[in-house]
Amino acid sequence: MAEPDEPDEPGEPGVPGRLLYLYLGSADVAADLAWWNEVLAAELLWRYQAFGADVAAVRLGPPEASGPAVVLADHRPVPSCLPIWAVDDLEAALQWAGIAGYTVRPRRIDLPDGPALVLTDRSGNQLALLRQDRPDALLQG
Repeated sequence: MAEPDEPDEPGEPGVPGRLLYLYLGSADVAADLAWWNEVLAAELLWRYQAFGADVAAVRLGPPEASGPAVVLADHRPVPSCLPIWAVDDLEAALQWAGIAGYTVRPRRIDLPDGPALVLTDRSGNQLALLRQDRPDALLQG
């Protein structure tokens, strides 16, 4: 068990995993991308326009930055932010959700990276837990 001042080790019970994405709603992905690029100097990681959706990911900071990618999506409500965490085991994540007090039944979704659970807390905030079966699915190049 970690001391109060020590960070938890990845993979310990109760720790969701690594924050991969901040999935933001966008009313206009092209305009938002221009702003992220011009004002914040964000790097475009990928952009897909398919099935009636426009979705793009950007990263702030240097290429080696390990923070989450910001995903702009016109099919998400505006405003909204869905943090997406990587987990190794969805069943263990489901047990963690119950222990952590998520009372709303999780919704299973499929992302290009793999299957995910969307959890809703008592205040209506959502987060997703993603088993990244295809970690390179969205890489361009």
